[in-house]
Amino acid sequence: MGGNPMAKDIPQHQVGQIAMVKAHELAAQNVNPGRWAISGGRPLSTLLGSCVAVCLHDPVTRQGGMNHFLLPSKKSDFSGDSEVVLAGDYAMEVLVNALMKRGAARKRLVAKAFGGGNVLSAIRTAIGERNARFAKEWLGREGIPLIASDFGGALSRKVVFVPHTGEAYCRRTPMSQALATVVAGELDCEKEMLAAGARGIEYF
Repeated sequence: MGGNPMAKDIPQHQVGQIAMVKAHELAAQNVNPGRWAISGGRPLSTLLGSCVAVCLHDPVTRQGGMNHFLLPSKKSDFSGDSEVVLAGDYAMEVLVNALMKRGAARKRLVAKAFGGGNVLSAIRTAIGERNARFAKEWLGREGIPLIASDFGGALSRKVVFVPHTGEAYCRRTPMSQALATVVAGELDCEKEMLAAGARGIEYF
């Protein structure tokens, strides 16, 4: 027998939505740690562990963007590019500015944010919680409504964002199923940052 034996038990509208999300995922541009992207059409996606991704959308210009940061902010006494690009304060400003250059208005932006999982036991720090807290506090200070979020837990997350509609889809995966992939990527970023000359990360 072919096909999915459980498909008949899924409401038809949900079957259609699952197919739509899968299509978005297959077409998406991936946003790696320390990166950001804006688009008016092509979906954006990323895989998160302790990192956080913030998705911003302007409903009038129908444009949006996503960033992916590993640290809440850079140390005030360090100006190396490797640490800056991984920091949330840089990631937020550069994403907002890029959208405004495309015609978005800061006052119209709305946000959805994801990640901050407790998966990096090798680093032994609450970096995920700090990242999530930073995102919420930064958006609050800037007056950008956080209309949806999914933070924390021993989970990795695959996020797919559709910039022209502002829709975001989040698939959670238990740590035991995806830990190796997520941790490897995030630790590689940390190692690259340290190798480039960052004189330590302040953990607390």
